[in-house]
Amino acid sequence: MTKDVIALTPKMPDLSTLLAGLYAGGPDLGVNTLADGAVIQLCAPDGRPLVSVEAPLLIQVPGETTRLLGPGLPDSPVWWTEARASTAVAEGGRLAGSFAGRLATVLNGSVWPREAASTDVVPLKSDITAIPAPPTSAPAVDVLTTKTAVIIQDRSVVAMTSWLSDALRTTTDNERALQIVTPPTTRLTLPTRTALRGHPNRWVIQDPDCGYYDGLSGAVLHWHGGTFTPTLDENGSASVAEAFKTATTTDERQLVLSLRTQHPADEDLVLGRALETAWQTLTGAPPAGWSTAEPVNLPWFTRRLTDLARNRAPRPTWLIAVGHPDQPALATVSVTRTAAGVEENITLTLGYGQDETPPLDALEPLARTLTTGHGLTSMLTSLRAARRDLTVPPHFETPPIPVSFTLGTEAIKDIGLTHALRPPLNLTPIQLGPAGEPSLHYPLGDGTDAHAWTRLQQLTKHLRRA
Repeated sequence: MTKDVIALTPKMPDLSTLLAGLYAGGPDLGVNTLADGAVIQLCAPDGRPLVSVEAPLLIQVPGETTRLLGPGLPDSPVWWTEARASTAVAEGGRLAGSFAGRLATVLNGSVWPREAASTDVVPLKSDITAIPAPPTSAPAVDVLTTKTAVIIQDRSVVAMTSWLSDALRTTTDNERALQIVTPPTTRLTLPTRTALRGHPNRWVIQDPDCGYYDGLSGAVLHWHGGTFTPTLDENGSASVAEAFKTATTTDERQLVLSLRTQHPADEDLVLGRALETAWQTLTGAPPAGWSTAEPVNLPWFTRRLTDLARNRAPRPTWLIAVGHPDQPALATVSVTRTAAGVEENITLTLGYGQDETPPLDALEPLARTLTTGHGLTSMLTSLRAARRDLTVPPHFETPPIPVSFTLGTEAIKDIGLTHALRPPLNLTPIQLGPAGEPSLHYPLGDGTDAHAWTRLQQLTKHLRRA
């Protein structure tokens, strides 16, 4: 398995400290840089990378180390320096552990995982001439074929790190699939699940009892033609792994809001305000932080994220936001420049324990606020039985059940108010905003009745007829 080791330190590792850590392999190994110095590599004498180290990242958001690495580690503010060892060389994992251990020793920090830490010199004893050269210089990729880039992970939680984000972008540009292989004890963060949900990307579980299966669909997999693909029976159907079918019953819940906003593309535009309003309404506080990858490192600041999106336009911008540790909440935001202006596509997910009640009564007032003041185009809210910590396990989870659907003013103009007010079922929409330019909020249920999906399908079919 791939060895990822992280040094968490109260001070930023300077260049001399980083070099001291990289000398964990002795003076015979070399040092290279990639991505304009953002990645430093410890290399064998022939130049092949043994350990790749990302630039230190200052985590200023409370709870991020616990969310991604587990309890008992330093919290913000803390410098996160991540090292990734090559899987091709036996000494790679020990070199990464010694690098991180040396940083932690010099700067009075900690290492994750704890058992990886050391300060030993790790001599390179492997005959690297007998080891095939790595297929790519990308430090995240372990196996590369014409169809697929495979990343092997042994972390308890796989986050959408900058390593993984870069690998996803590169494989997409090269028309390859990205497939992450993990043990069955691993879970994904919601941003990682979103990235792997679309074909041909996969989350591949290597289970000692039942072989390989897809962690999101359960399909039994095998390696064929340079990629993991479903194993089909004589009827051409994929079978589902028994391990995937074994779901744990939970009283925990997730409230999911999927909303779109549309804004004029003017110089006064500030993005993120609709998300901030929803967060404040449902949790009593704004988001804690935002970033373009995990761990989320920047304190919440709408003008800074607006500046980032404006500088990247007309290219789209993808962001992550997280909440405070006492109320699990996470959002992904896609900002896109369109002919009509600037569009935000937001998915906000909030976690609740068995003794906590999701604030369903706040949804209608929130819909009213978003439609009248934040350019809401549409919003679908749903409730599901799932983990409070918002991570995704490799077994079946029940689908979300719709709670309500909201259409903004511009959508109602396109559909026609009379048509939108008369859905072909026992639904009474609530008019929001001024009578001359209303929005409509359709209550669909309380999140416990699966028939709400039928009501939503009938409603959307009716609206599309217009």
